[in-house]
Amino acid sequence: MKRKIVHVVGTGTIGEPLIGLLTDYKTKLGIDEITFHKNTPLKGDRSKVFDLQRRGARLSVNPDRMQDFKDLGMDPDFETEDAIKRSSVVIDCTPKGIGHKNKENYYQKFSDDVIGFMAQGSEDGFGKKYARGINDEVFNEDDQFVQIVSCNTHNLSCITNTLALNGSELDNLVEGKFVCIRRANDISQPGGFIPSPQVGGHHSEKYGSHHAEDAAGLFNTKNLDLNLFSSAMKTNSQYMHILWFNLKVKEPITLQGAMDKLEANPLVAMTQKDMTSTVFSFGRDHGHYGRILNETVVVEQTLNVRNEHEITGFCFTPQDGNSILSSIAAAERFLFPHAYDDKIQCLSELVYSDI
Repeated sequence: MKRKIVHVVGTGTIGEPLIGLLTDYKTKLGIDEITFHKNTPLKGDRSKVFDLQRRGARLSVNPDRMQDFKDLGMDPDFETEDAIKRSSVVIDCTPKGIGHKNKENYYQKFSDDVIGFMAQGSEDGFGKKYARGINDEVFNEDDQFVQIVSCNTHNLSCITNTLALNGSELDNLVEGKFVCIRRANDISQPGGFIPSPQVGGHHSEKYGSHHAEDAAGLFNTKNLDLNLFSSAMKTNSQYMHILWFNLKVKEPITLQGAMDKLEANPLVAMTQKDMTSTVFSFGRDHGHYGRILNETVVVEQTLNVRNEHEITGFCFTPQDGNSILSSIAAAERFLFPHAYDDKIQCLSELVYSDI
């Protein structure tokens, strides 16, 4: 039987913590080995490569850069194609556009050797869209390529699914409007910060920004055509994204009823903290290397129900965390199609009901 090997491509804001989490939980997840690919040999990145290797992950690089990595003291175990071919599952965490190039150059080439491939939210069209807890039931054995939707799409979809789609009453949503108030850049990124708040445009007449469009695409996998519209802006902060939501529903609901729905979803965290810094601090102190794996953190005192049919509130996006959870859930589904739900329960200690 082929060993269960998960290969992560990229060591950025999603790739690095994902590799670390997989190495720390690989035994409980039933994974035999974690490998990872790094594209560019940089002296400033040696520390994270050394630590990931110390924790058991094995490095792969392009063959023409093998010596460059060795010259910097980083000793690769595999060349790019060999690492992919020997893998059971590949999780691509590279910047926008590279995942599609990797699919064309490598993944399709080794589709007979590897069970499944995943890419992150920027790679629209890579494969079937997926978010843990939203559309788990739609996957089948033919879904070899999967796109893990973005962190804000996770948040938007989780709020919509929890508050507006009442089980079998899937036509309950009348309209969903959202404003994604994004942090400028991750604290790990040296560039991309902005000097003041910056508003974004609406590239889609129907959906606005890509967040609602991606969420609609996610729900389309369940044959749902939802009326969603989003706007986005950036603030000069490095902490967390914020989502403002306004959901109009057909069935009457009370404020307590909305609260009950949120509290019943194990992937939703409730908080009375009203600043991103204090929620971020909780993740730093109690999460796995700063990450919590919830799909959203709802600020409970911001919840409002107007005329029994309009739910409004603010929530924070655990960026990276929700995408990491879905990435691992999808990987486990490929590895253990009949037991993946039980396997990933070991991560429940990183999902909080209250923050």
